[in-house]
Amino acid sequence: MGYYILIGLIGLVSMLVSSKLKSKFKHYSKVHLQNGMSGAEIARKMLHDHGITDVEVISTPGMLTDHYNPAKKTVNLSEGVYSQRNAAAAAVAAHECGHAVQHAKGYEWLQMRSKLVPVVSVASNMSVWVIFGGIVLGASTQFGFTVAVIGLIMFAMGTLFSFVTLPVEYDASNRALAWLKNRNIVTPEEYNGAKDSLKWAARTYVVAAVGSLATLLYFALKVFGGRD
Repeated sequence: MGYYILIGLIGLVSMLVSSKLKSKFKHYSKVHLQNGMSGAEIARKMLHDHGITDVEVISTPGMLTDHYNPAKKTVNLSEGVYSQRNAAAAAVAAHECGHAVQHAKGYEWLQMRSKLVPVVSVASNMSVWVIFGGIVLGASTQFGFTVAVIGLIMFAMGTLFSFVTLPVEYDASNRALAWLKNRNIVTPEEYNGAKDSLKWAARTYVVAAVGSLATLLYFALKVFGGRD
């Protein structure tokens, strides 16, 4: 029961932050850029200004599906960001290019996260089942305890990934905002909108990381408590 309460609370906070993020982007989508540039144009200019010529800016379906793909070297902008000419679009486009700049400069936290991706993609899907399997087998027995601990280690990899993601996301936003301001891409009002948008986007990652850590600690208490 405690696990479901914890998951429920984490889910509620995540939902509230996500809802706030969507409302912020909706609000700043109405703050149209005086320079008339689209998200795609802003992305291409930021890449150009940083001397990056081997990254392509493309449109991807969905809302808030924007991301940078280091393997394919593409800045993927959602349809609403790619063609729109507002403060929210400018923030997202510049942020994703911030990741491209990190990649080009060999930013250590991005490199670490990239190395964790193949491990986490496998471990995160199986970890909870392995933990519960160990508990069902009996965490008080050596075999059950060993299985549960393996599950904890797998889950911990996902938690580590969540925390490594934080400096990557905050740094990308800082690079984006610095470029928008220093290159006079946006007016002060537009800059404040972009900054506020990215602030709420970053909070979704903070909630995810804290939620993952809280769940890991709960599972650890269940597993090691079963040894008493």
